[in-house]
Amino acid sequence: MSGLEFGGLSGRSRLLDRPRPAGAPLVIAIHGGTYTSAYFDVTGYSLLDRAAANEIPIIAVDRPGYADSPDLPPAEGTIRGAAGHITRALHQIWSDHGKGAPGIFLIGHSIGGAMAASIASQPDGLPLLGLAVSGVGLRTPGAHRPLWEALPDTPKVEMPTPVKDQLMFGPPGSFDAAMPAASHVANTTAPKAELLDIVGTWHDTVRATLGAITIPVHYRQAELDHLWIVNQGEVDGFAKALTKSPLVDAALMRGAGHCMDFHTVGAAFQLQQLGFALQCVSEQRLNG
Repeated sequence: MSGLEFGGLSGRSRLLDRPRPAGAPLVIAIHGGTYTSAYFDVTGYSLLDRAAANEIPIIAVDRPGYADSPDLPPAEGTIRGAAGHITRALHQIWSDHGKGAPGIFLIGHSIGGAMAASIASQPDGLPLLGLAVSGVGLRTPGAHRPLWEALPDTPKVEMPTPVKDQLMFGPPGSFDAAMPAASHVANTTAPKAELLDIVGTWHDTVRATLGAITIPVHYRQAELDHLWIVNQGEVDGFAKALTKSPLVDAALMRGAGHCMDFHTVGAAFQLQQLGFALQCVSEQRLNG
């Protein structure tokens, strides 16, 4: 379902009538820039449907500044600022929908991944079991910052669809013929402040943010990502920065562009994330 309200944020969900017998976390999915929560619910590529099929409750929220969620002043529309607003929403979501679940598992993509990592680094008492991050790295190409800074001087900006498709997808053959068109249902404007922040402040703070995370982390970066500097060394560096995480699973996703969910590896990628979420439940039991 869509058009719902979760802790003051709009979004969509697949919630269970009863707890999964073996236990499952409440998954919260946080979308990237220029997409709404519909990113996680595109027909045939839906993380929400895949979670429901595996008896895992899931909510995909619209971040502040997206869909029917409230806008933030530019000074608060940074990665860290928006993460603080989402953290407060998560407390209410947990109170409303956490019954029977052993904890929360965060999934974040792109800028949403940076925000999810920021939340995990300062959880404010949230019962976080684990984190899955994708589409975000340590460094963006140097040429990207002046391009973002040259965007129109407006609170929100719109990326032309042809340009966006070139950035978000790998080469022909890495995605089905129905893509990228099928993804356009999730397209929207993005707060300019967060676009500038991901190519600016994030570079300076990412290692400290990752180093403060104390829960298991699943990390995937697309081999053919156009928005980040991507190679095995960068993936290894991201993993090594997670110095306090008790369990790190980091790898390249071969044959995928930035929006891995929409590529032919998407089903495998989503199942990896959901499987890791269930593994985190076992880790919690093992560690008491």
